[in-house]
Amino acid sequence: MKEIIDKIIEILVDVKEIPISADCYDENSKIIEDIGLDSLEMINFILRVEDEYNIEINFDEFDFTNMKDIKTFAAFIEKCLIREDKVGA
Repeated sequence: MKEIIDKIIEILVDVKEIPISADCYDENSKIIEDIGLDSLEMINFILRVEDEYNIEINFDEFDFTNMKDIKTFAAFIEKCLIREDKVGA
């Protein structure tokens, strides 16, 4: 899951378009409060994650508690990847 966390941080820094190092964030950083994504950045972030992992997040079933912090979101993505593997098998 460390790779997923690192990639999420990389995407977040890129989406925010601010000159800040990814080292400023860790798995416990809160996506909305600490990183401060606005609604447009949130959409861009989700689309980038979907593209990166070749998954589709179903927003009818999505629970925003999954966006609590980077670690929680990474666990959600990991579950999506496992589900995709089962569907594709």
